[in-house]
Amino acid sequence: MGAAVLLALSFAVILAGALLFTNAVEWTGHRLGLGMGAVGSLLAAVGTAMPESIIPIVAIIRGGEGSEEVAIGAIVGAPFLLATVAMFLVGLFALLYAARREQGTELRVHVPTLDRDLLFFLAFFAVALGLGLGVPGWVRIAAAVVFVFAYLVYARRTLSGGGAVQEKHTLEPLIIDRDRRTPEPKTQLIVLQLLIGLGAIIGGANLFVEELISVAESVGVDVLVLSLVLAPLATELPEKANSFFWIREGKDTLALGNITGAMVFQSTLPVAFGLAFTDWDLDDFALLSMALALVGGVISYWALRLRSRFTVPAIVAWGVLYAIFVFAVAV
Repeated sequence: MGAAVLLALSFAVILAGALLFTNAVEWTGHRLGLGMGAVGSLLAAVGTAMPESIIPIVAIIRGGEGSEEVAIGAIVGAPFLLATVAMFLVGLFALLYAARREQGTELRVHVPTLDRDLLFFLAFFAVALGLGLGVPGWVRIAAAVVFVFAYLVYARRTLSGGGAVQEKHTLEPLIIDRDRRTPEPKTQLIVLQLLIGLGAIIGGANLFVEELISVAESVGVDVLVLSLVLAPLATELPEKANSFFWIREGKDTLALGNITGAMVFQSTLPVAFGLAFTDWDLDDFALLSMALALVGGVISYWALRLRSRFTVPAIVAWGVLYAIFVFAVAV
């Protein structure tokens, strides 16, 4: 019972942290004069991707039996969750809040950013999958350098072409700013709220994983199976929680940029780390998750870019892709 309560508490901490973080990151982008595409795809995406990105680094540094498997699983699992569950939930929330959203289920996004994010992800994650089928070590090292360089180019282009800057009148007041009479909150308060939100997200995600394992042991469910299916959701909850708040408010560029930007980040820098410091020997589960992630990315491009709306078939398809992986793990 205690573990179940802590599990629920950790979820609440993640949501609270996401609310603080999204509010602060909007003000940060406004203060820096960044377009909403850059705010969603860079500031929000990289910040909330930190919990799952740290896992493979810690695993390799600690070493020991199974460390490479843990690292590779964390690296390929994150994009899979983003391209399936994250898209499914955000699409579902868009349907549920269609009446509240001025644009309904249609999208109002910065098209160049969405185009760049999805095509970039599909290209580099497909290459990462191909490299996992067996290549010489020098090829992996060379590819790792290319992946790092590619993300730097992506970041530069996103910053230079991130769309319109969000106007002050569309921003909610900074949550921790008690003096709402001033035109804009102080920079120190924005940074403080940003750090508090990010800390709550990371801390809540870690607690979620620990208590999830504890609950699995107490109810007699195989820890490995439960953690493979559910534990990755904890490290991806920041992206989904942030995007939920933004999609509800009709800020589609921020909501989708937070997810697609994280997909780009996860398919380049963590993959480069894996290519450089592991054998990148992908097992059947890793290959399956990567293949399903690519299918989810293609569906995202069809629905979000070509159709410019959340469609029921696309939302169902994203859920089915994750269900296929759950079924494979269970079998």
